[in-house]
Amino acid sequence: MQAVKAYLAKFDENSPNPIGISDTELETKVRQTIDQALVSEKVVDIFDAAGIQKPDISILSDEFIEEMRDYEHKNIALETLKKLLNDEIKVREQHSVTQGKKLMEMLNNAIKGYQNKVLTAAEVIEELIKLAKEIKLSDNLANELKLTNFEYAFYSAVAENDSAKELMSKDKLRELAIVLTSTIRNNISVDWTIKESARAKIRTVVKRLLRKYGYPPDMELLATELVLHQAEVIADQLVS
Repeated sequence: MQAVKAYLAKFDENSPNPIGISDTELETKVRQTIDQALVSEKVVDIFDAAGIQKPDISILSDEFIEEMRDYEHKNIALETLKKLLNDEIKVREQHSVTQGKKLMEMLNNAIKGYQNKVLTAAEVIEELIKLAKEIKLSDNLANELKLTNFEYAFYSAVAENDSAKELMSKDKLRELAIVLTSTIRNNISVDWTIKESARAKIRTVVKRLLRKYGYPPDMELLATELVLHQAEVIADQLVS
């Protein structure tokens, strides 16, 4: 970590570009430094080296978000947020197809805006902060609904479209997600993803539950496929 501290310390000198390189080279060096150094418990050392006071390791804490917004060196803040958010999203992708896809699209769109020079570093940081808050809201909703990771993954799948949210109450969608989780867990086999008869059985079960709970008929097919895809992602964990 001494090399990282020595490198990042250069950003705290008076010169706006202390190492005398172009903006592109600077961004590359920052990105490489963050990629190499943001590893498990080593994360805290980087923030210390960059002079960022961070009592809470969570990137979702209000304190950390404000520090990233106010940090003098925007390129460092941008690359740090991008790296941390990317890691957070990858963790969620392991549980929720819907949430993972939505959040990753938000991240990629923000970064593309910066790469295409449509947005400044400061503007992208604001977009990434919005993304961090979106992740926090999602986590808070899961806690509010008292759903497990698996249940919330299915909740996100069936609550993905607006017509379902308009037609069905949050409690109804919650109940559907819980029943979907338990029913799928009780009906899937180890080879269900490659055995068509087993897959057809799960599809039938899902459709039956969607109809039972009053899911919008015009969205039934899409929701069924999304639920099946979600089940595939967490299949090993469901049967274990």
